[in-house]
Amino acid sequence: MHGDRSSGVSESTVVVAGFGPVGAVATLALARAGVEVTVVDDGIQVRGDLAESRASTFHPSTLEMLDELDVSEALHEVGLIADTYQYRDRNEGVVARFDLAALSGDTRFPYRLQCEQAHLVRIIGDRIAGMSNVSYLDQSKVESVESVADEVLTTIEGPQGRSTLRSRWLLGADGAHSAVRRSLGIGFTGMTYPEQFMVVSVEDDLTETLPDIAAVNYVSDPDDWCVLLRTPRHWRVLYPIGLDAAETEQQEDRVQRRLAEIAPRPGGYRIAHRRVYRVHQRIAERFRQGRVLLLGDAAHINNPLGGLGMNSGIHDAIAAVATVRAADRGDTEAIAEYDSARRAVAHDFVRTVTHRNYQRLSAVDDADRLRDQQEMRQIAGHPELTRRYLLRTSMLDATAAP
Repeated sequence: MHGDRSSGVSESTVVVAGFGPVGAVATLALARAGVEVTVVDDGIQVRGDLAESRASTFHPSTLEMLDELDVSEALHEVGLIADTYQYRDRNEGVVARFDLAALSGDTRFPYRLQCEQAHLVRIIGDRIAGMSNVSYLDQSKVESVESVADEVLTTIEGPQGRSTLRSRWLLGADGAHSAVRRSLGIGFTGMTYPEQFMVVSVEDDLTETLPDIAAVNYVSDPDDWCVLLRTPRHWRVLYPIGLDAAETEQQEDRVQRRLAEIAPRPGGYRIAHRRVYRVHQRIAERFRQGRVLLLGDAAHINNPLGGLGMNSGIHDAIAAVATVRAADRGDTEAIAEYDSARRAVAHDFVRTVTHRNYQRLSAVDDADRLRDQQEMRQIAGHPELTRRYLLRTSMLDATAAP
């Protein structure tokens, strides 16, 4: 990293806070454009556990972006292609089946790629390792941020103590508990769901007991909805639990009983990982302050039903890099456009779609459930409605009618 180390102040053109999938994509896009980048990260994402229940669905629109960065091929080598997904009912079975081949005329990637996000971080980490214009500050965290005039001062805490980074831009991709966002006093408003979510990764093949399921399945039920999701190494099962039930629900016998209720398996399941977490829908009051841009979970968080969190964050990263480059070329409107455009996507699309998915899966009223099922069947049974629906859920067109 260039700059005056003796004074405790170092210089960079862009600082990227956080090296999860969003920060990694932003870093690679900047580096490939010849921009000098300094990454500040605690290293947790880079050393992530592939069994852990983090994002694992890459939509066609995101694969298009990653292909432009020349990492799509490597991701495909470790990923699993899922060209169909299903909406199911616990009692009725398959309600609607969607084949992403309907998007063959719209994208080079008419499918979802199931692949743990840690693979993307590793692939990009390997790519930037030999790039002279990228510096990586490991085991380091942002303490405070100040955006003044035409630069940003970022105070970090690392193995060598406290130091300051001076940069023209800061991209805050440091997650839901973003120190960047909090340091700038940007509100993070929204709501928290009334239950917790349990995610269990199993090493057994669910198709042995549920042979007609797709790689991705959304299963509705008024009392016990769930999601069944295939990844290259595991099947993941997501289901709701009560707020006070975390300790009980994580016990081996209880988890086995819940899994057996979904798909009975003689001898039980081989459980690789389990995790309980609260789920929120929150959006930052603004995505930009001075020369600081927020992206990914630092800017917006949502429930995982639809796989839009990581994908929309990667879209933020590509947009943020385009904004930085445009502004440095003299485009005075680029920064404001990033804030308005990306916040609109988070508010009007990601928040709306993911919450609608939650309502569809957990609906209690019989009339609501019947209406939802009829709507899904109608969409799946009409080619043009299917295409428009998939354009929207794949984020190829976030403005398309649902």
